[in-house]
Amino acid sequence: MHALRQRMSRVFQRLDQVISHVATAAVVSVVLITFIVSLAFNGFPSKWQMGFSTVSNAIVIMLLFALKHTQDRQQTALQLKLDELIRTSPAADDHLVQIERAEEKELGERVRDQIQVHESLRSEGNVGEQ
Repeated sequence: MHALRQRMSRVFQRLDQVISHVATAAVVSVVLITFIVSLAFNGFPSKWQMGFSTVSNAIVIMLLFALKHTQDRQQTALQLKLDELIRTSPAADDHLVQIERAEEKELGERVRDQIQVHESLRSEGNVGEQ
């Protein structure tokens, strides 16, 4: 099961790389325009429209899953890097490592604390001046 999961992850990552290219958008645009023109020449047959709708909905759902997977993977990698920076910095608050897993109450308190720090820095004239 783990091997299948890894294979699917690689497939989704590769799919994300392919669909993020400008050439892919150009090819899809040409295909769509060609399909619309051919529909117009054939009097917009309902079977073609239904088939196109079904296929395009399936593709959109697949792409949404691929996008979600790759975004979650990138977010996790970024979070690990940030946690490592926090952990290794002597001046950093080590309690912020994995703060995204904290209770809502603790997150709210941390946000309020950071707002107070920011406001005190602004009032001292240290933030925003260049």
